[in-house]
Amino acid sequence: MASNRLDEQDPVSAFFASGEDVDDGLPTMSWIEHLEILRKRIFISLIAIAVGTIIAFIFRAQIVHFLQQPLPQTADSLTHGKPVVTGITEGFTVFLLISVAVGFILALPVVLYQTWAFIVPALYEKEKKYAVPFILAGIILFAAGVSLGYIVLRYPVEWLVTFASDSFTELVSAGSYFTFVAFFMLAFGLVFELPLVLTFLAQVDLITSRTLIRKRASSHIGLWIASTFLTPGADIYSPLFLGTAMSCLYELSIIFIKITKK
Repeated sequence: MASNRLDEQDPVSAFFASGEDVDDGLPTMSWIEHLEILRKRIFISLIAIAVGTIIAFIFRAQIVHFLQQPLPQTADSLTHGKPVVTGITEGFTVFLLISVAVGFILALPVVLYQTWAFIVPALYEKEKKYAVPFILAGIILFAAGVSLGYIVLRYPVEWLVTFASDSFTELVSAGSYFTFVAFFMLAFGLVFELPLVLTFLAQVDLITSRTLIRKRASSHIGLWIASTFLTPGADIYSPLFLGTAMSCLYELSIIFIKITKK
């Protein structure tokens, strides 16, 4: 199928086609025109992120309070578990960075749609029908991953805070804590996109459901090993949750591939 696809259409022409069949002899869009469209899509995405950032900044206090819940009250006896700032501008910077991160999540549907709208002219009709379901599935899976990451977050945070409490006085800065929270939850969100990545690879004939089934045992072992590296801290709960989720997502990928490749 892959070789037939290349014979049907030149890859560059396929990507930069204006939505019509290149073989029809219709004029295609130039590189400059496509760059203009790309600029427009990026501009709309940035506007959506800016709007999401403004909304998140308005509710910054509630968001910070929500993200502070996994931090134990015993993190520091002086601040009663509240992170500290060490500079006159650090408080504003932390609020701004959190707002941008939450704003991006709020704007994710718009960003994904703009990405799809840019590449849709290069897709065949049978591929276009999967675009919207893939976007919706991607949003749902990312939200599920971030939610699970938030639930699991308290275990590594508690372990890291109490690990050296007998030898040191832990003073958790706002910048270090929220950076850790952002990367931890982002890791869960991205891992949950595994079914979409594998399904996409199946659509371009790089893998098949039979390949995943044949390599199921070694893949599960590899995923569980990866879960121990993706979750910081030595608590048993974080890799356990992530490993179980990754194994379930692997099996879900096989189902997705069987459905979409019928």
